[in-house]
Amino acid sequence: MSLKPKKVNFNEIWSDLRNTAEAVIKLDKVEKNVWNSSFSNVYNLCVAHPEPFADLLYEETKQFLKQHVETMLHTRVNPPGMNSNDGEQPDLLKRYYDAWSEYSLDEERVRIISGVMHSFVEVQAYNKTGSLKIYQWLFECPLLLASGEYYATEATALLQRCTVSEYMEKVIKILDDENRRAQKFLHSSSIPKLLKQCEEKFINERLDFLYSECKQMVAQENRKDLRNMYIILKPIPDHLKIMLIQTFLDHIKNEGLETISTLKGESIHIQFVEDMLKVHKKYTQLIAEVFESDPLFLSALDKACASVINRRPSDKQPCRSAEYVAKYCDTLLKKSKTSESEIDQKLTNNITIFKYIEDKDVYQKFYSRLLAKRLIHEQSQSMDAEEAMINRLKQACGYEFTNKLHRMFTDISLSADLNNKFNNYLKQENIDLGINLSIKVLQAGAWPLGPTQTVITFAVPQEFEKAIRMFETFYHNSFSGRKLTWLHHMCHGELKLGYLKKTYIVTMQTYQMAMLLLFELSDSMTCKDIQTTLQLNTETFQKHMQSLLESKLLTASSENLEDNTKIELNLDYSNKRTKFKITSALQKETPQEVEHTINAVDEDRKLYLQAAIVRIMKLRKVLKHNALIQEILSQTNVSFTPSITIIKKCIESLIDKQYIERTPNSGDEYSYVA
Repeated sequence: MSLKPKKVNFNEIWSDLRNTAEAVIKLDKVEKNVWNSSFSNVYNLCVAHPEPFADLLYEETKQFLKQHVETMLHTRVNPPGMNSNDGEQPDLLKRYYDAWSEYSLDEERVRIISGVMHSFVEVQAYNKTGSLKIYQWLFECPLLLASGEYYATEATALLQRCTVSEYMEKVIKILDDENRRAQKFLHSSSIPKLLKQCEEKFINERLDFLYSECKQMVAQENRKDLRNMYIILKPIPDHLKIMLIQTFLDHIKNEGLETISTLKGESIHIQFVEDMLKVHKKYTQLIAEVFESDPLFLSALDKACASVINRRPSDKQPCRSAEYVAKYCDTLLKKSKTSESEIDQKLTNNITIFKYIEDKDVYQKFYSRLLAKRLIHEQSQSMDAEEAMINRLKQACGYEFTNKLHRMFTDISLSADLNNKFNNYLKQENIDLGINLSIKVLQAGAWPLGPTQTVITFAVPQEFEKAIRMFETFYHNSFSGRKLTWLHHMCHGELKLGYLKKTYIVTMQTYQMAMLLLFELSDSMTCKDIQTTLQLNTETFQKHMQSLLESKLLTASSENLEDNTKIELNLDYSNKRTKFKITSALQKETPQEVEHTINAVDEDRKLYLQAAIVRIMKLRKVLKHNALIQEILSQTNVSFTPSITIIKKCIESLIDKQYIERTPNSGDEYSYVA
């Protein structure tokens, strides 16, 4: 700001100063920059060049104040109609008193109300009998009573003219307004009491009205109304659970059941997992956006998903969710064109569904069997992905759950080292096997090789005999006391076909290779000759011969494979691909394999339960029936939830085996037999 006198326009500056003065005298808001510029304007007028305007400014200010007082006089002290009937004005002093009283009350109303209430509180500083007694007796109780009556009247009026949606919006606003006013005027101890009165009259006593459209809101997933319903019911957890949460849970369950009820086809396991993930993702997002990720609603989502995933089609049919989830993992982990990052993401998502499975032991059986096939037939996309998945399962279920899976990986790693040592041994001994050989030595207790684990009789072709004999010699020299059992049904190899127009390299199962090798010396043989030479049982022979016939490498004289059916080499065979694979019949899962897996789980459960009962009774010595049942359930809930029936059968079995006995004179108590 310059202090040097300058030429100014009085009327322009006075107009701004008058507006500022008017705002000040009326107690209106004046911006800081306007306030500061007013001082500059007054100075500029008083030192103006060539002639200062100080006297004129004084006169204009005087006239402005006089005009303001006259206006106050006419509006407050002597308004129109105040003259008495006899023409005389009322007493002047009385009019001044009335004007002052009105002004004081209007200006100080808020301060007085707040001050009076807090004075009740301050009185208690001198009252030794109890805190806030006078305040509560003289003010709080009447306030709550009157407020309750007012709220009830307002709620009734709203019900008559509002829909449920409109009612909730208005109640939320009322609650917010009441809370704001209470914070401003009341002592802190009164605020929750007043809000409770408000909730009681507007919500608790109107629940039937709110319930009337709750199901419709959930069914339509009306986010705005559901959000308002949540805000209203959140302070009352019991009503939130009874009405909104249970309805929400049932809605998710119904959608989940509807989603999976129509699934069918060979890719049912993929549809099952991905459709359930969509349902889970959809309602997780809805809970986050509408219900603030409330744990009660997340728990409802978990219960709904668990109910859908573990649902049995009927009492006689098992729940197949564990099987589907295991097969979904198998699909992802097998060799494919899918990127590793996408596989990793899908496997992570898969764990979301896995955690809801109650029969985790069923999942473990299917997963380990499918993993065994991937490792034996070298079908894994990557070993890193396999290990990452096992680590996820370990985090979810513990080390015991994945112990055998880790041992399977160890066997594959040790087998690779063993093959290197065997090849070095052959070089040192200058031995030529005539074939390339890769061996996998598997621990019998770790690998779930299914019903085919029973050794099938098989006359090994002479082309393989030397290789087998040399490896056995090497292995027994390296490891004494170990027994090797050859699982030819799990083996495969590459066979070079040189009798056709083009040379083909075909990957096939051992039995199929043995069958084709018989045609080195003859172009045709009967089924009986082939089966007798290889010493295969009828089922195994027909299964693998059928695969060769379907591949068109061999032809048969009749559709049904009888003893005298003639099998011939197809000398006219051609294929665009010079390197291909004949899918082994054993790699295709059969209903018998699935049934065997389920039966194996049932047997494992019985042994697991019996072991758990013995451990519990050995520790407790004596235990009531119901207490024993509860301890068994708590120990088994990680892997599966046994039925009471199977627990009772296991108890009876242990009594028969004399591990435990019924306590004399007590029918529902057991004691441990040392």
